[in-house]
Parts: sequence; structure tokens; C-alpha cells
Amino acid sequence: TESASSNETAPDIMLPNPDGEVIALSSLKGKVVLIDFWASWCAPCRGENPNVVANYNKFKDQGFTVFSVSLDSDKEAWIKAIEADNLSWPNHVSDLQGWSSPVAALYGVNSIPASFLIDENGVIIGSNLRGPDLGAKLSEVFNK
Repeated sequence: TESASSNETAPDIMLPNPDGEVIALSSLKGKVVLIDFWASWCAPCRGENPNVVANYNKFKDQGFTVFSVSLDSDKEAWIKAIEADNLSWPNHVSDLQGWSSPVAALYGVNSIPASFLIDENGVIIGSNLRGPDLGAKLSEVFNK
């Protein structure tokens, strides 16, 4: 499977949040969005979460948000991890199908953490930006 790559429009994702309400990635047009594939059981993902949280808090008022796609299959574990790691943005989705999730295949994700940064128009402008790379790219995008 080809993974989603730079300068392509990110495929839309429409999945339910923990309350069962479907959130579409396309509903976030106009914002710079980090599409973050993760799971409660993924230690490297959990290790990266504080960095994502810090960048969210730093740039959210400038139009940055996170769209977290969980590859969990256990709903309780997923919800607990969102709370434990203070993932305070509103966009948390999962079909609770784990690796069988069609969305993972759609994005060519075969290991996590995996992330894609998209601009206001939904075009992919970066992928797998972790640690300081994420903050550096966002600073560039927001010119701060």
C-alpha cells in the first residue's frame, strides 16, 4: 500500500468519537491539523503524547489542532489513555478495529506512532514529525 505522501490531499476520515458521534477530518478545514495514529497499548505513542500536547497548547490559538486516530480495540483502555495523557483536543476517533482499521490502510500506516501534518486546505505538508521536529515545523507554518 502506498502511504499518504506530501503534497497530496489527505483522504477524508469519518469515524466515531468515544461518545459515538462521527467526526470528519474534513470538518477541520481551515485549520492546520496533525493526524495522529496511535493506541493506548503503544509505548512509543504514549511517550510522544507529551510533545504533541505541548505543541497543541502552544499553537492551538493560531489554528492548530490534532485529529487522533486510535488503533485500539478496547474502548475503555482508549478512553483512559486520552484522560491519562491529557489529550485535551476534541477530535478523538476510532473504529475500535485495531490493525484491521480501513483508515490505517487508507493512509498506509503499518506501524505507530504515525502522523501526518495537513495545512488549512487538507494538503499533507509533513509526516512523522516527532519530538522537536513537530514544533519546528509548526513554528515555520505559523511564522512564529
